[in-house]
Formats: sequence, structure tokens, C-alpha cells
Amino acid sequence: MAVFESSHPLVKHKLTILRNKITKPKKFRELIREISILLAYETTQDLTLEAAEVETPMGQATGALMHEQIGLVPILRAGLGMVEGVWEMMPSSEVWHIGLFRDERTLQPVQYYNKLPVSPRVQLCIVLDPMLATGGSAVATVDILKKWGAKRVKYMGIIAAPEGIKAMQDAHPDVDLHLGVIDERLNEIGYIVPGLGDAGDRQFGTG
Repeated sequence: MAVFESSHPLVKHKLTILRNKITKPKKFRELIREISILLAYETTQDLTLEAAEVETPMGQATGALMHEQIGLVPILRAGLGMVEGVWEMMPSSEVWHIGLFRDERTLQPVQYYNKLPVSPRVQLCIVLDPMLATGGSAVATVDILKKWGAKRVKYMGIIAAPEGIKAMQDAHPDVDLHLGVIDERLNEIGYIVPGLGDAGDRQFGTG
């Protein structure tokens, strides 16, 4: 497993505004989308390309087109906000939804929704979730994808705690993590510190 923490100045700038407790839901959603676009650029740097010839207004050009089909897998509900930005970059991607919530007593993920097709028809699945906290939801989602037959999986998140990274490393050492930032730790109720609170509540105005 490789863990990539973004060093991009725009990611750092937008993350700072995203964290601010006075940032309103509309702005928060915009920032989630914008950061996701930037992280998608970093997450897809090793995609397979195939050579292609195109006719420009001035003549023939040799270029390259994406060879791999990609599936985006947002973890409901917070992951929904990341889809639009990534989809703008890769409009041919398929989007499937997996719904998990964290039991606040046990901190364990509970699945309540799964909308995967019968069998995989993509070469790469990218799991989308803003917060990698305990890692329970991310581990469970990758478990589901692998049992379904996915051969290659990446995780893309905005803020991660060391505990969540370790959980993913232990459970899925073959899954690369592409993160906006790695924070200090989890608190006693399983929230990332300093984090940004509940990403779902802040996106949808339900906090």
C-alpha cells in the first residue's frame, strides 16, 4: 500500500476554508467538489493509456486516450459530495453507491444500501469518502468490492486519521490511499482531530 498526502497549494488553501466552523453548507459543498477535482488528478496519475491519432486543424497529431474504465464508489452519504467533481474529470465513469453508517456505540460500520451491478465491468474502482476516521466504513466498502470481484481498488479521501490509515493498511495492503491531509488523531468518540466535524451534516445542513 502507498499513502499519498497531497502537497498541492490549492488543496491546502481550500482545506483550510473547509475546516472553518463558520463555513456554510453551500460553500462547504463547493469546496468538497473542488478539492475532489484536485485529488482526482493526483489519484489517476498511473492510469493506463493507449495511443491515438487525431486530426487537428493543422494536421495529424499523436496522442493518448484512457484505456481503463473506472467505477466511482461514494460511501453514502458524505461521499456523494465528491462524485460531481471527479465525474467532471472522468465523465465516462460509472457511479455505484454503497450505504454505510457508523454505529455511534460500537463505532462499527452497518451496511444499509448496495447498488452494485451483477459483476464488475471496470478495471479500477475508486472509493470516495471525505473522512477516513476509524477506517471501518472504508475497510467494509473495500471488502464488499473485493467479494464482488473488483480487481483493483483505490481510496480517495479529504482528511484522514492515522488510525484509519492503519486499519486500511492492515485489512487491505494492496489499496493505495490518496488523501488531502493526514490529521493528528481520533478523539474518544471516533472523530478526527482537528478534522472538520461531521462531513455529511456539514454538506447537507443537518448538523
